[in-house]
Amino acid sequence: MQKIVLASGNAKKVKELSELLASFDYQIIPQTELNVSEVPETGTTFVENAIIKARHAANVTGLPAIADDSGIEVDYLKGRPGIYSARFAALDDPEHQGNADDQANNDLLLDKLEGVPTAQRQARYQCILVFMEHADDPTPIICQGSWEGRILEAEEGDGGFGYDPLFWNPEHQCSAALLSPEQKAAISHRGKALRILMEQLSALRTAKNQ
Repeated sequence: MQKIVLASGNAKKVKELSELLASFDYQIIPQTELNVSEVPETGTTFVENAIIKARHAANVTGLPAIADDSGIEVDYLKGRPGIYSARFAALDDPEHQGNADDQANNDLLLDKLEGVPTAQRQARYQCILVFMEHADDPTPIICQGSWEGRILEAEEGDGGFGYDPLFWNPEHQCSAALLSPEQKAAISHRGKALRILMEQLSALRTAKNQ
């Protein structure tokens, strides 16, 4: 079973990705178990940030690495919070001192969209997954998944994480926070990106064995 370091310090994200990867022949080890520190996300796109995180984890551990960079884009806010989704409230309010929890981010998003009609609350989750065989990998595998929906006017449900209580999923007619892990994995941005990644990794393994 091949070991791969998962370049994320977000415990809920690690859990979700590990569950999605459980059926594949990989042993996923969170970077926190290998003493890999967080690396500053200095990129201006999801792709750049995912590569930064994957390269750092691979460099420290010597293992192949998978990194995720994801967030939510709201059309009315011209794509914000985007790559700043996890620290949205911290950027808006200096009192958070660089950190923001899910509730603070959700509260700020509701404030930004106060009075905006339903038809103008379209949004989507974006996920970029990057796989690097080693820190100097010149051709990392890059996979993208998106999930269309809209922002509710109030939170619904307490499952999931991030903006899930505010993200309306038209397919199931409920917020993402009310979906079971299995339902979410089948249609989410991260689930879509991961299935593409698994196809790419399978093709890579087949090519190496020929």
